[in-house]
Amino acid sequence: MSTPSSVLDRITGVTLSSVTLPLPTGISDAKVLTGRQKPMTEVAVLFAEITTEAGLEGIGISYSKRAGGPGQFAHAREIAPVLIGEDPSDIGKIWDKLMWAGASVGRSGLSVQAIAAFDVALWDLKAKRAGLPLAKLLGAHRDSVRCYNTSGGFLHAPIEEVLDRATASLESGIGGIKIKVGHPDNAVDLARVTAVREKIGDRTPLMVDANQQWDRPTARRMCRAFDPLSLVWIEEPLDAYDFAGHAQLAQTFDTSIATGEMLTSVAEHSELIRAGIDIVQPDAPRVGGISRFLDVMSLAGREHLQLAPHFVMEVHVHLAAAYPIEPWVEHFEWFDPLFNERLEIRDGRMHLSSRPGLGVTLSDQARAWTVDEFRIRA
Repeated sequence: MSTPSSVLDRITGVTLSSVTLPLPTGISDAKVLTGRQKPMTEVAVLFAEITTEAGLEGIGISYSKRAGGPGQFAHAREIAPVLIGEDPSDIGKIWDKLMWAGASVGRSGLSVQAIAAFDVALWDLKAKRAGLPLAKLLGAHRDSVRCYNTSGGFLHAPIEEVLDRATASLESGIGGIKIKVGHPDNAVDLARVTAVREKIGDRTPLMVDANQQWDRPTARRMCRAFDPLSLVWIEEPLDAYDFAGHAQLAQTFDTSIATGEMLTSVAEHSELIRAGIDIVQPDAPRVGGISRFLDVMSLAGREHLQLAPHFVMEVHVHLAAAYPIEPWVEHFEWFDPLFNERLEIRDGRMHLSSRPGLGVTLSDQARAWTVDEFRIRA
């Protein structure tokens, strides 16, 4: 049977890899100190590699922290066969097809996080077909984005280590520092943030992240206490789904309020944005991939909000570069061993490479850490 002239290519193979990424030390934030979670010792990463009749390949990524990795892999494995034979350029059609293949488990949460790996791979492939970095395919507003480091500011680290790592991050070319707060003793939070502010100076961007651990009265007290420290933002002071509470804080205090990383659908982000927020922090793997992230980005842009995508800088540097308002991207070096390439960071900014697509390839170490794999071919 001849191929219709409107079809550019066909998907002929899909490989799924479940990778367990070990962390050098157990990570503790406020959720650990309040007894809600155990220290994080690893990240479950889901890779999707899609190959086509024309010999192209796209790489996609999703992930889960602490729990959920095997579930993501299992769901992705169940729905992967619907990709075979599809034109990889039909990304919207394929997203809907994947969603309907697992419709009984909903349109948010783990189900769309599994779809995200395929969706990211399809966008990577589409940009490679065009010979462009993904940001350029999307329509970049800039060739670099402001970046800040988070990995050096967790609550398990003594303040001396936090200060040393903040200094090292800034010397390496990173533009800002974020540290964790939400300690059961509010005085400890204030002392740690004050120490970092004094160390890095008044002009260096500084953010804090409470990881949803305050109630409304505590959040108001802490926002009031932090206002004189000229923070860029206070992140997730309340439960991620307390949209009204976050909006009230945003309306009351000078320091911007940021949230959104835990939301797993466009609908949830729409509700958050409608409530009123300063900075929206979507996560492409969590909302269903690049396709759904672009929907959130459009909603945020319509309200002239700032954008600061969460985690997975290898994907988010491209998406942030395509946002009209100057954004921030979060720097984590945790995924460095999984890829052969590194993002260039200098002068406070993360720079796009000229490599097509996402510009990354999987390393031998990623293969070595693979704990489960699934392949399907036409």
